[in-house]
Amino acid sequence: MTISAPDIHNPNIESPLPRPDFKFVRRHISHFIAFGGGAGLSPVAPGTVGTLAAFPIYWLFNNYLDPIHFLIIIDILFIIGIWACGITGKALGAHDHGGMVWDEIVAFLLVLYFIPDDWTWQVAAFLLFRLFDITKPQPIRYYDNKLRGGFGVMFDDLIAAFFTLLCLAAWKAIILAEGYV
Repeated sequence: MTISAPDIHNPNIESPLPRPDFKFVRRHISHFIAFGGGAGLSPVAPGTVGTLAAFPIYWLFNNYLDPIHFLIIIDILFIIGIWACGITGKALGAHDHGGMVWDEIVAFLLVLYFIPDDWTWQVAAFLLFRLFDITKPQPIRYYDNKLRGGFGVMFDDLIAAFFTLLCLAAWKAIILAEGYV
């Protein structure tokens, strides 16, 4: 008995995850939001593209909003994400489709809000956030597997944001405060 891998290049075999296109994203406002305005349609690393999409949003909000209003907007975007990702996940038949990047956008906005407004901190935050979001160490993996719906999609990235901020705070407290750098 031989077991062979499915032929992923055969167009007659259905893909296990649907491949949404821009037509799908435009069909409903929840899809547009969940896919980060189309950033999630990237054929390569949609989560990374979604995380990068947080930068211009951050620059806009940081220049025009005072800190408390900025934080309130992030809270509102999180709640909207629960709704949008829940509806879009059901429409796709995939709880946390890789193209749904609103969770990365909102969680990384939170990270950018709390770190110094300096490109070195932002690059370090970006790399750490992507590391935690991709590798999903515990408890991120636990919640990613256990929580379903829009809240589950949004929550695991919130924990990745927390881990990112924790690492950056430790770096600042231990390394920078001791004068090692």
